Amino acid sequence: MKEKHRFDRLVEIMTALRTQCPWDREQTRESLKAYILEETYEVMEAIDHDNPAALQEELGDFLLQAIFQAEIGRERGEFDIYQVLDHLIDKLIRRHPHVFGQIQVNSAQEALKNWEQIKIAEKGERRKTSALNGVPEELPALLRARRLQEKASRVGFDWGAIEPVLAKVKEELGELEHVLNGHNQNRREEEMGDLFFALVNLARFLDINPEEALRKTNQKFISRFQFIEKEAARQGKDLEKLTLEEMDRYWEEAKEK
Repeated sequence: MKEKHRFDRLVEIMTALRTQCPWDREQTRESLKAYILEETYEVMEAIDHDNPAALQEELGDFLLQAIFQAEIGRERGEFDIYQVLDHLIDKLIRRHPHVFGQIQVNSAQEALKNWEQIKIAEKGERRKTSALNGVPEELPALLRARRLQEKASRVGFDWGAIEPVLAKVKEELGELEHVLNGHNQNRREEEMGDLFFALVNLARFLDINPEEALRKTNQKFISRFQFIEKEAARQGKDLEKLTLEEMDRYWEEAKEK
């Protein structure tokens, strides 16, 4: 099939599915939200595993969700996928005047600042909205914290060096320790949240994605714990029968692998 016809063919298939497949016909924007999130994480997993074949497949599944939502929009008489593409093309050109216009930029930071300024001008947000607007509530909490901090930083609300950021982490840890012996669960939750937020800020200064860092730590924990399970099975023991000392010994062995 010629390349220029592949996308049109995909749109035609989606239209056929919506009219002829009972499952596809029953889906709504709301019912598809979980699939959008699932496909997003599967794309990320393929990237993390450096698996091009899996990434190719998952990007297709991710694209399907965009096509699906656009088809529902077409059915409602709101928009179709081609209008989505036109809007995206126009936006990319408008917000990259250093590529498609005469503006000069000297860094990625300047390009990002231009993007934000153009976005504000387009939406008329300068006087009537917050500098923190545009960060979706549905984002994972760690990622949303980072995006909020980045937004605040762009208008000058930020630390000038990493030392006070680290000091803030220690301060929040101290405040959490202070409420541990009490019985106020709401205060514990609040101080834990403050500590998380400070840690995300420290990660931002270190140019570390907190979601990526925690995801890798989760995988490391799984790998080491499964090593303990394998050692227990090798000895013919149930995991529950191992002593904590035995588990700790196997854990340390797993760390050396």
